[in-house]
Amino acid sequence: MGNAQNTGDYPVRFSMDYPESLSRGTLLLKTFLGWLYVGIPHGIILALYGIAVGVMEFIAWWAVLFTGRYPRGIFDFVISYMRWSIRVGAYTGFFTDSYPPFNGDENVEGSPVRFSVDYPESLSRGTLLLRAFFGWLYVGIPHGIILFFLGIAAGIIQFIAWWAILFNARYPQGMFEFVINYWRWSLRVNAYMAFLTDIYPPFTGEE
Repeated sequence: MGNAQNTGDYPVRFSMDYPESLSRGTLLLKTFLGWLYVGIPHGIILALYGIAVGVMEFIAWWAVLFTGRYPRGIFDFVISYMRWSIRVGAYTGFFTDSYPPFNGDENVEGSPVRFSVDYPESLSRGTLLLRAFFGWLYVGIPHGIILFFLGIAAGIIQFIAWWAILFNARYPQGMFEFVINYWRWSLRVNAYMAFLTDIYPPFTGEE
């Protein structure tokens, strides 16, 4: 179970450009019709994509167990799915007015959302089994408890930010950074539990 020297070394990276202004009209459109023009097209594709990812992760688990390597094609497939989902979440969560692309490519012109995970050349079979049987104990409990309360706070902030955007056309920057840090922390934990990295996630959402 490795450790990053600092959060900047952590192999899971997530960032989002802060929007200087946001459209009130787009805010209302997302709120009342987002289910129609975002939820249906992206949701259907991501639901099917997610099923495929589940199958691929099952295959990858056994590949890591027997070879100590995560198949690169499957790894990229999973990361692409995560990136696509994050971009949809960023748009529907009022962080950006840029409509999410229908792909999980890393470099998309105009997208303020960036997510990547360094490909591990090798993974520990012991750590794989440790996570499978005791991940709930040494990851789920300490990180899960903290993220539970941070998630409540993030939800309250999202509610307040909605009104701030409606009246001021701006997402308060301090609130924006708080929620992004919460997302980053969650993504690091998810990546570790999905055996995309052997490096234990830090107890912070800072970059």
